[in-house]
Order: sequence, then C-alpha cells, then structure tokens
Amino acid sequence: MSNYSRHSCAGSNLLNNKGVPAFARLALGTAGMTVRLIAITMLLFLLSGFLPLVGQGFLTVYEKSNHLETSTYKEGISFYKELANKYAEISIVEKGLTDSGYPLHTVIISKSGDFDIAKLKAAGKAFLLINNAIHPGEPDGVEASQMLARNLIEDEKLNKLLENTVVVIIPFYNIGGVLNRNSTSRVNQHGPKEYGFRGNANNFDLNRDFIKADTRNARSFIRLFQEIDPDVFIDTHVSNGADYQYVSTTIPTQTEKLGGPLAKFMTSELLPFHYDYMEKAGSLMTPYVNTWGMKTPDQGYNKFIDQPRYSSGYTTLFHTLGFMSETHMLKTFEQRVEATYNYILGLLTFTNANAGKIIELRTKTKESVKTQTEFPITWVLDGKKADTIVFKGYEAERPISAITGQTRLKYNRNKPYAKKIPYYNHYKAGVIIAKPDYYIIPKNQWKVIELLELNGVELERVKTPSTISAEVYHIAEYKTRSNAYEGHFPHYNVSVIASTEQVELQPGDVMVPVNQWRNRYIVETLEPQATDSYFNWNFFDTILQQKEGFSAYVFEDLAIEILANNPKIKSDFEEKKANDESFAKDGYAQLLFIYNLSKHREKAYLRYPILRYSK
Repeated sequence: MSNYSRHSCAGSNLLNNKGVPAFARLALGTAGMTVRLIAITMLLFLLSGFLPLVGQGFLTVYEKSNHLETSTYKEGISFYKELANKYAEISIVEKGLTDSGYPLHTVIISKSGDFDIAKLKAAGKAFLLINNAIHPGEPDGVEASQMLARNLIEDEKLNKLLENTVVVIIPFYNIGGVLNRNSTSRVNQHGPKEYGFRGNANNFDLNRDFIKADTRNARSFIRLFQEIDPDVFIDTHVSNGADYQYVSTTIPTQTEKLGGPLAKFMTSELLPFHYDYMEKAGSLMTPYVNTWGMKTPDQGYNKFIDQPRYSSGYTTLFHTLGFMSETHMLKTFEQRVEATYNYILGLLTFTNANAGKIIELRTKTKESVKTQTEFPITWVLDGKKADTIVFKGYEAERPISAITGQTRLKYNRNKPYAKKIPYYNHYKAGVIIAKPDYYIIPKNQWKVIELLELNGVELERVKTPSTISAEVYHIAEYKTRSNAYEGHFPHYNVSVIASTEQVELQPGDVMVPVNQWRNRYIVETLEPQATDSYFNWNFFDTILQQKEGFSAYVFEDLAIEILANNPKIKSDFEEKKANDESFAKDGYAQLLFIYNLSKHREKAYLRYPILRYSK
C-alpha cells in the first residue's frame, strides 16, 4: 500500500469566524524519525490552540464578507502594506513589471526583521515561496496567504514557524487577470462571488510560460526566483475534472527528475508528513485527480507530470521542492480557502522543522549535478508500475443526456465510496543525452542568451576568432501542433542527426560550460529533443524553412552532372528510386533529393544553430 492510502473520513471546519486555525484538535503522529521529532516539538504549542485575533483589526475581505468574497488587487496589496507598516517582520516590495503594466509585489516575512537574502541564507534560513493568483479565478491562495501572513506575526505559537524559515509570498502573480473580474467564467466553480480571469493582460496562461518566458510576469518571476533560490515552492490552484470527496489535492513535482536523496526525502518523509498533517487538520488530501472526459477516478489515474512550462516543473530544474495545491471546484469557497491554508501551513511546519536537512540535501544535489554526465530529457509513463491508494469518491452514473441524447457522466453524491485504485506514479526516462563540456551559442541568438542570463547561467564570451571541431545537430524529423498553444505552435517527437564539423567561433559568441548546478535547466532548454526545449517552443523556426531553391527545368541538367561526379549520391538516388514507388513517379521529388545531397543545399536549413563541444 502507498503512503497515500491511510486516509480516513476525518474532516471538520478548523477555521473560526476570523479565519484563525483552531489546531487544538490536531495531533501530529506520523511515520519516520524526522516526522516524529516534528510531532514532539510542535505538540507543546499546538495543544493549546489559537485565539481569535479580533483586537488587531487586520481582517481580510474574505473574513469581512463571511467567506464569500475575494480581494481585489488594490484591497490585497493594501492589506499587506498595512501589515508591513505595523510589523517590522513584514516587508512588501516591487519586483519588476507584469504585462498589465502593474508591478509584481513580493511580501517577505522574516522573524528577525532582516530582509537581506544573502545574510538570511548565510544564517541558515530556509526559504518558502508561495505563488498566488496565477489563475485569478482560483483565488483560494490569495486569501489563505493573507491570513497566514497576519497570523504568523500576531500569534506567538505560529510565530515559531519562522525560527528557521523565511516566507516569501507573491500576493497576485497574474495581475492583468485579477483586474479582469467577473462572476461567470468559472462556470463549474462554487464561489467566490467575483473573481479574476485565467488569461493575463495579453491572454497568456501564465502556468504555461515559465520556461519560454514570453511575458513580463514570467521574467519578473524568474528574477525573483533566482534571487531567493527557494528551498520549497507552492503554487495555489483550484482543479477542474472529476467529482470526489476531497477538498484538497496535491501535485508534488516529478520525483524522477528531482532525483537522488532529495527525491527520496520528499517521498519518504515530506509527503507522508504532509498527508497526515492535512488529514488531522480536517482537510483530507489525495494526489491530484488527473482524469478527463468519461473516465472516472475509480478506474485509476496517472500522476500529472509537471513539465518545465509549469511553475513546479520549472522550479524543479533548480532542485527546489515544488508543489501545486489543487482544491476542488465544487467545494465551497470557505472549504477551499481553509484547505489551502492548511496545505501551506503543513509545508511550512515541515520546512521549518527540517530547514537544515532540506538545505543540506539541496546543496549536495547541486554539487552532484555539476558532474552528472547523463540527463534524461523526455519521460514516459510506466504503465506497468502503479501504487495502490484508497480513493474516496462518488459512484459514477451514465444516464442519457436530455440535451444531446448521448450518454453523459454524472456523479451521485448519495453514493460515496472508498476504494483501492491504481495510481500510476512512476515515469521512465525516454531520451537520455550525454552532456557536452560546452554548448556554444552564436551571438545572433540573443533571445536565448538573454534567457540563460536571466536564469543565472554562467556564460563565457568568445574573445578571439578560432576554429574548433564541434558536434552539430541537423533536425531529422519533427511534428508540429496544428492548433495555436499559448502564442506558439510547439514541436514534438523531434529526432536529430549528429555529425562533427569544423566551425568558426567569432568574438561575442557564447560558450555555456556544462559544469554548473543549473545544468538541468541548461540541458532541458538547449537540447532540441527535450520536451520543453527552446527548439520545441519555436525559438529556431527560421531553420525549418529554405530560403533558396531551384527551377526544375534549369536544375535538371545540373543534376545529371552531380550524379555523374558523385557516385555515392548516384547510388543513394538509384536505391531510393528502386524501392520507393511514389518517389519513382515524382520527378520533382527526385530532383529535390539530388539537390539536398549536393553542395547547393542551404547550410542553415535544418541545421540546429547551437553546437555541442567537448575538449
């Protein structure tokens, strides 16, 4: 049985009318030595519970509205500014612009009142980064984070969670979407009264933009992320999809990519603690329910794989423990905010109690990846390997639709169940590449160079002209999405042909040493076969189009000369003509075949511009 299978039917409202958690009922008995130590240290102050903080006057819009409304952008920022004005432990600063033209605000909560990141890291503080309103129609984290920020300072018991941890909150990430308020776009969702829109000011879904960074939002986030290098990251969401009993689901980042002792630590200590914590807090949690269409959870489901386009997939490239909280759309806004509050508080509790261990494991992982020689760059679900979890859902029925006359899906909440189901939680490496000593980027590829610099990658500039022997890729095959996706038509199923060439380096060209702790980011963006590579996100599409060609009636005579003077081309041509009937009937295809094997073919066509070089 998996660690996820110990769920009970426990569940109660642990938020009082002022949004303060009453943890007197929460006892932390969990598996593992680290977790038991947490339980011992936390129990002393958890048993006494928490008192309402009515005297302080810092109530959120959510609390004032009896849990029915969420803050506007102005209201939310004003709330944090008022907290910062009163409490020396809270700072709110602007961290770059967003597509909306408004700044990205960051709230830092530091027990010492010192906000110098370098000093705090030198003092051994762990950093927890919380991102809210990436999809502003899913505002649970907006409200949970406001209450948490207040309570961490005003309640002496919760304040102890800041002993070893600095909390950083992005109040609103998608500000353009937050400003675009409505009450209709989340058609399946139960509250709040009004909320923001999923698309940002330029209609990007920001949770598809982290690796390609088309938006100002993403670029401001990247600067912040690289500056604080968080140890734990949380992105708060509300899910769509199936109906079930849980208020809260979770997406921990892909363990295979996280790798090594850090992944083992997450699966054997952090996740068991977090599931138990949520259960005892009355916010029963299960792995994110990744089912769509007519499929129902009782049939089993796959773990959602967070590629680098997604927030937690991006943060994993830098060995941060990344999580997405996903509350259930059909639960009330109050239930969802409570669950999100508990979700964040559980991870903060664990982070604070294990700050030293987390920092140590991340440091070791960073050192290890510097010398790692091979990197998986695609992943395939292992359909033969599944965990068994106990899932609490509702029986599915499939009546005939009164509208379409077709079979429809309907969940019967009068028929709850708890069943053992398969949870496919394991991925196998697909394409694996051996890293070179360097990637070499021509200086004209300035967009790529800018993104590498933005992500903290160390670069070396070529100072004098030279000729080297380097590995060159030519794109052999690829497919392209037929529908627009976040401003792109991404490629997939890419294959390459590698060859060695003598290439000339010019002053200003960039050499990227692959001996850095950011190696995984480097490899997954610069290797064209990687799922979210810059090639797949259309950064190099100009190499996919020939700029010159030939007139068949003129080239016909030249083709005869080429075949006469090149026995290898002639042999390949005759073999293809003999074995490919459609080719044998297509005169232009035959001329094009000869042209592409001749010296006249464009050197840039299908030639990937980034080189691989090893000394």
